[in-house]
Amino acid sequence: MMRKNLARYALLVALAMALSWLESMIPLPGLLPGMKVGLANLVVVFALYRMSPRDAASISLVRVLLASAAFGSAYSFAYSLVGAALSLAVMAGLKKLDQFSIVGVSAAGGVCHNIGQLLVAAAVLETVRLGWYLPVLLASGTLTGAAIGAAGGIVVERVK
Repeated sequence: MMRKNLARYALLVALAMALSWLESMIPLPGLLPGMKVGLANLVVVFALYRMSPRDAASISLVRVLLASAAFGSAYSFAYSLVGAALSLAVMAGLKKLDQFSIVGVSAAGGVCHNIGQLLVAAAVLETVRLGWYLPVLLASGTLTGAAIGAAGGIVVERVK
């Protein structure tokens, strides 16, 4: 059983890494600094709904570590880690309430991911003047999170 779980973890981390790489290679016109679709979060949403919050956290943490080492820097690690942790905590809490759809849970996760990253940016730059960017990040987090949630709902339904 442990080998099966390890293989599942490895497969999901590899998929998340591939989606992170794919996203980093495809320029999306019109996106402002710091905005991404968050394709790798599809894997985290899947793990949250098909496995457990602890499994989703483990997969998310390993993905953040590996993606930062492969494609990023210490700063990108900090941004990703805080965003991913806040996002997952909120998504797990909302899922547990059983009051929201997967789309709503993921949209909240997208918003919280962006809030976490904005908090890191404010700490690194030692200024709260970045607050003007919050409405933009809230809108983008809602839209991309909802899109990931919609895709995640399809994957969760089809993959048992």
